[in-house]
Amino acid sequence: MSVVVRAFRPEDYGPVRALWAVTEGVGLGPGDSEAEVHTFLARNAGLSLVAVDGEVIVAAALCGHDGRRGYIYHLAVATTHRRRGLGRRLTTDCLGALAGAGIKRGQVSVFATNTLAKAFWASVGGHLRSDLAVFTIPLPDAEP
Repeated sequence: MSVVVRAFRPEDYGPVRALWAVTEGVGLGPGDSEAEVHTFLARNAGLSLVAVDGEVIVAAALCGHDGRRGYIYHLAVATTHRRRGLGRRLTTDCLGALAGAGIKRGQVSVFATNTLAKAFWASVGGHLRSDLAVFTIPLPDAEP
């Protein structure tokens, strides 16, 4: 079977979430609920991608932008399909889609201890910045 790359659809959430859950280095949080991922997909239509082998999703990436910066989140490839260029393909396609949307720069966050992810992102042209620290700030619950 050949692997097909296509847009991440809302109905892909379950299998993609399962892939993320078993992929080392992917940290899931409250913003990764089904409702929030659906909102992200709608706001960034066609930018997030999955790779499908037959009926099985074997790789996925969330991709979007805020109008000035592009972001790739949760790039994951099933262990059965690694070392075949799928991570690089999804990255290239995501970056191309961002460029097509007029975005000139992208960002990726990885855990500081994730040496494999850091090596991958460097291999696709990423530059590790040592001058930044990332803070997560919880927001108060939204009022109805």
